[in-house]
Amino acid sequence: MFVSKVVRCMNISRCSFRLLPLKKYYKINNQQFHGSSIFFTPNTVPSEREVSNVEIKQKFAEKCVANTPKQIQPYLKLMRLDRPVGSWLLFWPCGWSIASAVAPGCFPDPYLLALFGTGAIVMRGAGCTINDMWDKDIDSKVERTRNRPLVRGDITSKQAWMFLAGQLSVGLAILMQLNWTSVILGASSLGLVISYPLMKRFTYWPQFVLGCTFNWGALLGYCAVHGNIDLAICLPLYIAGICWTIFYDTIYAHQDRLEDLRIGIKSTAIKFGENTNLWLTGFGVTMIGNLILSGVMNEQTWPYYASVLAVATHLVNQIYTLNINDGKDCAEKFFSNTHIGLILFLGIIGGTLLKKLGKEKGKESLLAL
Repeated sequence: MFVSKVVRCMNISRCSFRLLPLKKYYKINNQQFHGSSIFFTPNTVPSEREVSNVEIKQKFAEKCVANTPKQIQPYLKLMRLDRPVGSWLLFWPCGWSIASAVAPGCFPDPYLLALFGTGAIVMRGAGCTINDMWDKDIDSKVERTRNRPLVRGDITSKQAWMFLAGQLSVGLAILMQLNWTSVILGASSLGLVISYPLMKRFTYWPQFVLGCTFNWGALLGYCAVHGNIDLAICLPLYIAGICWTIFYDTIYAHQDRLEDLRIGIKSTAIKFGENTNLWLTGFGVTMIGNLILSGVMNEQTWPYYASVLAVATHLVNQIYTLNINDGKDCAEKFFSNTHIGLILFLGIIGGTLLKKLGKEKGKESLLAL
């Protein structure tokens, strides 16, 4: 009888508990534990919200891609059409710059925004194609990337080259709709697009090169409106965008930090390590400072500065709540940065609309004198 009770207890234990691997962090009842400090944890299934919070944000795009003919699905996945967050992050600096360039009291040109939006989708897709062509062997060694089309063999290298040529042709056709200064400026960013995927092999700062690439629109958008660049406005905006990209992509890179260390890939996530929050704070402060400077040089009004304050609050929340050892949390934080782009875009529009109101009041005051 005693033996049967022992067996029954062992069966209960086997159902209710499992061993934890060492050198990992776990969250239990909202408390963080290291794998070496505890041996057992209830074998509970994570809630649906914990499992699918990130995936839900991609659900619509993934469903759209899944409903296309199977022959073209690998190409759509190669250009990450099923994961549109990158296209938004590429578009927002363009939108900021276009909105900053319009006359007081005016909205940004919808046609120009649509043109840059389409260009962001196409050129982000081209960048992903180039990245996957360079990183085919590396992607096969990383859990998150081993199902990409080139790694799986769904697309051959020759097919990828042909697809890339098509993407670049469409990108050039879009660029040719702009003035010639913008065409030259836009074409000059291609070197950054091609070289970025290689940076992770040579430097711990590939995110800086990504920032220079992804925020080129902060210069190009203004140029598309005026045919020239006002560096007093655009350069601080560009620097702010670079800091923003380093901020969010460092968080993103923490998902693969351990695997990158194993295969010898470099990133700011590895460079910053446990000091990540301190570095993110520095880049966040620099971003906000440059946004304020750009606004001052552009004679912005209070809605713009209110949006900058909202952006600063968003960054502080990310830093304060970030758990670099939780891949899902890192992904959530990364995705949330699309909100920052929208907040600032709306703030620039609102601030520009109020510029005209302020000037009209100024004229009335002068006439009264």
